[in-house]
Amino acid sequence: MKRIYIILLAVASFSCQEEVNLPLGTIDSDVPIIEAIWSDRPFYNEVKITLAQNYFDNTEINVVKDAQVYIINTRSKEVVPFRYNQGNLSYIPVETTKKAEIGESYQLFIQWKDNQFTSSGEMLAPPVLDSLTYNYEKERLFRDEGYYIKVYGKIPYQENNYYRIRVIENDTLKNDRDDYLLFDDTFGLTFFENGLELNYDFAEGDKVRLELYRLNKEPYNYFTQLVSLLYNDGGLFSPPPQNPDTNIKVSSGSSDVLGYFSVTSILTESVAIVGKDD
Repeated sequence: MKRIYIILLAVASFSCQEEVNLPLGTIDSDVPIIEAIWSDRPFYNEVKITLAQNYFDNTEINVVKDAQVYIINTRSKEVVPFRYNQGNLSYIPVETTKKAEIGESYQLFIQWKDNQFTSSGEMLAPPVLDSLTYNYEKERLFRDEGYYIKVYGKIPYQENNYYRIRVIENDTLKNDRDDYLLFDDTFGLTFFENGLELNYDFAEGDKVRLELYRLNKEPYNYFTQLVSLLYNDGGLFSPPPQNPDTNIKVSSGSSDVLGYFSVTSILTESVAIVGKDD
């Protein structure tokens, strides 16, 4: 997905019959986009740093390779240094077995050029993920014919209920704008116990892996705003597009910054679609 940096300028009034081109601002200096995840699964832990591009810029993404990156446990003061990995185009822990622990809080530090960026998050306990089941369904309203998966589990918490589901089909992550599956406790959470049906039709032979993240509120808000941006068509009744609110701060220096830092638990479950009669 292309990363964008948007600055909107005031637009003069116009008539209904006049075509108006919105003047988008341009980037005058390097603005880093930080996408950082620190979890209880070492495989997922990484920090990606790229430079923002102008809205209509189609050139290759510029990856930042010379930053200093580390995470600190705010209670024990343990420092987890990261190093740049050319294969991943991201920073990973020097000790690859390091991971977040439930109940601990962590702070991200990034030093790049004359700027230091910081963010923090708490490692919350995961919910319960019991199983994935599937059933063959005929064509329904807004549903194509095919195999549909239901997720069963339990969310026993009274607060801080912010979740994201990612779906990987045959080793390919579903990553379009429709695939940001986000939910909180706005409408209750008992539906998870009754089975949450994923909005995908699968075929016999498909292998599906589900990842369930429990997020802090700030990165959850980032993803919900990102989804709104991805659905913004620039029409008359659409709100002005803007970058999602970051939970990363500039603790020293004059650079702007975009992106998010997410401390999250991750649960995974897999299922293979083997046929109607199995």
